[in-house]
Amino acid sequence: MKINSLIIEIDGIDKEILRYLMDDARKPILQIANKIGISGAAIHQRLKKLEQSGVISGSKFTVNPKVLGYNTMAFIGVYLDKASRNSEAVKDLKKIPEVLECHYTTGNWSVLIKIICRDNEHLMQLLNTKIQAIEGVSRTETFISLDQQIDRQIQL
Repeated sequence: MKINSLIIEIDGIDKEILRYLMDDARKPILQIANKIGISGAAIHQRLKKLEQSGVISGSKFTVNPKVLGYNTMAFIGVYLDKASRNSEAVKDLKKIPEVLECHYTTGNWSVLIKIICRDNEHLMQLLNTKIQAIEGVSRTETFISLDQQIDRQIQL
């Protein structure tokens, strides 16, 4: 592993370890070690280095929102009346549990958010009572996702 002006270069063994864990973060380290042909201790050392360098950060379970009744995914472009309101608006957006992501963007919007809702009525309620009620939000533009056709991490 080589640090090159904030770009981390990883070798083939690191990539192989990461591919296994990106596919299933619960895969036993010894099983990966046996498939790659190195010791479990070597895998642990490499994972520690990858974590310390910031290449990986933790592991998580993925919850299927549809099973919990959240069937509407939307992306909302949020227009702020002043750019200086960004940090306060983001602070208020963090208080809304349905907001999954918030991106500071170039272009027309000040921020682009991704939200999950039970249905269109829930989406409308969130827009009207929470998102558009944030001080500085002048208007929003909403795009409802009909289907997520690609869902992946960076390819190694």
